[in-house]
Amino acid sequence: MRAAPATGASELVEGVLAGRVRDVARALSAVEAEQGAPEMLRALFPKTGRARVVGITGPPGAGKSTLVQRLAQRYRGWGATVGIVAVDPSSPFSGGAILGDRIRMSEIFTDPGVFIRSMATRGALGGLARATGDAVDVLDAAGFGLVLIETVGVGQDEVDIVKAAETTVVVLVPGLGDDIQAIKAGILEIGDVFVVNKADRDGADRAAAEIATMLDYTPHWSWRPPVVRTVATRGEGVEETAEAIDAHGEFLRSHSEGRERRRRRTRARLLRILEDRFRRAVEANARAPRGFEEAVEDVLARREDPYAAAERLYSGLLGA
Repeated sequence: MRAAPATGASELVEGVLAGRVRDVARALSAVEAEQGAPEMLRALFPKTGRARVVGITGPPGAGKSTLVQRLAQRYRGWGATVGIVAVDPSSPFSGGAILGDRIRMSEIFTDPGVFIRSMATRGALGGLARATGDAVDVLDAAGFGLVLIETVGVGQDEVDIVKAAETTVVVLVPGLGDDIQAIKAGILEIGDVFVVNKADRDGADRAAAEIATMLDYTPHWSWRPPVVRTVATRGEGVEETAEAIDAHGEFLRSHSEGRERRRRRTRARLLRILEDRFRRAVEANARAPRGFEEAVEDVLARREDPYAAAERLYSGLLGA
């Protein structure tokens, strides 16, 4: 990919479609800052839908960043271009991403076929940033064949990755307190591929066996999630993980579950956009008479209950 400057919005769109690195970075910054992003994304949307989108999630310390780096290297060896959206914790001071993932992925940072973007959660729950889906569209339109989304370290119910990725890889490790963190309904049910990383540690075999046993009691329709052991720091098990990811992709292409997942992701995205628009509309009129701030004071003083206040604000936005 080549870097070249672009000026206006149409030139930025053209730059993204041409795969120019600088324009892709500028487009992602616009998405995060919500500066003209809807117009740009509308122009890019017809060119999306071609990339494989794979989510990598799991608890803190599981080695997700190392595994993402090794997977990117593996896919680059197969000739694919790879975009990475690494969701980092937010700085308590600036609100920006704490760029730990870029440092940990230093081996691929200069590869022209890999683009890494760190995004701050900025208070969003579920392991993703609010703009994650839009960032994926930018990378998709820019021609990246594979987009890897690495979530911030998640717990048992922070599972929004399934709303953004077609294949979800859950990375776990032995010896982090519980016998295995997979005995958490939310994390267990979202996995299409399970990876027991740091498999050179004691307890790895037990962890893999416990995941397999739990999967026996979890409905997964026609796809049985494989359990892969890896030592990502040494590259062990990475090719098997990539093969499992590709096998799930083939399954989705040949099974009705693939279309149903795309429908669920589209529905979730539309709801997210509507929720964001509603939130911004409320915030825009926050200090108006009978606006949000006054509603906060009324509820705080028990002059109005929160349900009535929410209904009034909602009706006001609709012009009722």
